[in-house]
Amino acid sequence: MKKVTVSGKTVEEAVQNGLDRLEVTAEQVDYTVLEEPEKGFLGFLGNKPALVEVRLKPDPLKEALVFLRDTIDKMGITASVEAEERKEGMYLTISGAEIGVLIGKRGQTLDSLQYLVNLVANRQSDNYMKFYLDAEGYRDRRREALETLAKRLSEKAVRTGREVKLEPMNAHERKIIHTALQHIHTVSTYSEGREPHRRIVVVPNES
Repeated sequence: MKKVTVSGKTVEEAVQNGLDRLEVTAEQVDYTVLEEPEKGFLGFLGNKPALVEVRLKPDPLKEALVFLRDTIDKMGITASVEAEERKEGMYLTISGAEIGVLIGKRGQTLDSLQYLVNLVANRQSDNYMKFYLDAEGYRDRRREALETLAKRLSEKAVRTGREVKLEPMNAHERKIIHTALQHIHTVSTYSEGREPHRRIVVVPNES
C-alpha cells in the first residue's frame, strides 16, 4: 500500500502535503495523525508541527485486474482482460487463445477464479465491489443452454407426470433455471440438497 509520512503547521496542512506528494485527491486516501501540532513558548518558540501518515485507499478494480492478469499469466495463457461497469457490478471479460482452460468443465474454473477475484479485490476495501468474470461469451452461451434445458425438462415433467431432477448447479445457474420456468404454469420448481450438491427439481402441476 502506497503511503507517505508528512508534516505541516496544522493537521490539514500536513494532509494536503501528503496529497501533493501522492498526486491524488482527498477522496482517494485515508490518514492517521501521528503527532498533533503543539505551540512552543509564547506561541512561537519551539513550535512542533503536525505529523500525519497519508495512505492510498485500496482500489478494488485495480486489485482485481492485477490479480487476474497475474493468475492467467502464471497459467501460461496469453489473454487480455477488459473491464466494463454494469448496474449489477463490474464485468471482467477475458479474451485470447486456449480460453477453454480458464472456463473449465461447466464453467467451474471460471467460477473459482471469479470467487478468488472478489476475495482479493475486496479484502482491504471498505466499499464492496461485485465482480463477474466471463470468457469469450461463455456466460451468455451457458445461460441460453440452461434456458433450453429448463424448457425441455419442464415438457418432460408434464408429459410423464413425474418430478425431474437436474444435475447439481451453483446458485447463479439455479436462478437461471428458476427464472426460465417461473412463468410456465404447468410446472413448479424447488431446490434440494446442500452445496455444492444442491439441485433443482421440476414438478408437474396438477391440472
